[in-house]
Amino acid sequence: MTHRLLILGCKTMREGVVISALFFAAAVLLFLAAAHVVPAVGPLQPIVLFLALVLIVLAPVVLISTFLISVLPGAREKLEQCNH
Repeated sequence: MTHRLLILGCKTMREGVVISALFFAAAVLLFLAAAHVVPAVGPLQPIVLFLALVLIVLAPVVLISTFLISVLPGAREKLEQCNH
């Protein structure tokens, strides 16, 4: 099962970049919502801030892991067949 996760193609490379961008955009929106929309009453604001923090940390993790998988031996041949 682990070997299937390390298979990189054109589609998975694009998906990694898109997911990373979506995580970053969602984190920014959650930070803005926590600052301007969510009331400071109860534990709701810290929960929203925590989710934003998790997303802001996951965005570069996904991007870096996609890059690291792309530099594995054998990935170059698969990526050369991509149409950019």
